[in-house]
Amino acid sequence: MVDVPLDEVAGLLRDAAAQAVLPLFRRLGAGEIAEKAPGELVTVADQRAEKLISAGLHRLLPGSTVVGEEAVAADPGLLGHLRDAGPVWVVDPVDGTANFAAGRRPFAIMVALLTGGELTASWILDPLADDLAVARAGAGTVCNGTPVRSVSPDPAGALRGSAMTRFLPRPLRDRVEAGAARLGNVHDGQHCAGREYLDLVTGEQEFVLFWRTLPWDHAPGVLLVREAGGVARRFDGTDYHPGDDRHGLLVAVDEPTWQRAHTALLS
Repeated sequence: MVDVPLDEVAGLLRDAAAQAVLPLFRRLGAGEIAEKAPGELVTVADQRAEKLISAGLHRLLPGSTVVGEEAVAADPGLLGHLRDAGPVWVVDPVDGTANFAAGRRPFAIMVALLTGGELTASWILDPLADDLAVARAGAGTVCNGTPVRSVSPDPAGALRGSAMTRFLPRPLRDRVEAGAARLGNVHDGQHCAGREYLDLVTGEQEFVLFWRTLPWDHAPGVLLVREAGGVARRFDGTDYHPGDDRHGLLVAVDEPTWQRAHTALLS
């Protein structure tokens, strides 16, 4: 496993937030927001933050590869590096760009490190809430300087969670919505995967269902959840891997909660 300084990477995220992201929040000009694909926005904050973070990560690990969301938009072939043997960084410079562009919260800055194709470290920063979660494989998850472990919900009580149904195929969407109504307090998401994962590790919610699983949206959060005692699996029960481009991901604070949510939403 590559020994990377967790605090230095966290510092890169904070620097990017301070220099490239927060100064433009609610201050973007019309020419600073663009559509890179139908329904997919990019802002100058995304581009500047990714440039800053990527440069810093290369300094920390010379010879490493950075797979950033905006770099992949220009060169999709970069996704092939996700299974490289050497160190690979996965970067989401502004997760929740639609929120950010509209002047809404939440949004986050996220980084994950893969070694030998496996998740070995991750970071998520919500710069407005000043929430920072960090994980290293085998060493647990720390949020705002305090180690955290998932709290198992009452097996007889309602579940709190999110089910992102917007992109689900219609028959599956109907099934998930019907199951969500039976589970309890289920909402349709915050349009920011990073915040969803932070809420899982801090106990604000107990499960999240996603359809789209782009690596920069999920690689950082999956390791945070796993190291806090949670579970992240595809709908068919196989473990999540950043290099797997299939749709569908269910994440929960523990195994019984994953099974309960899977039965209600997908069975």
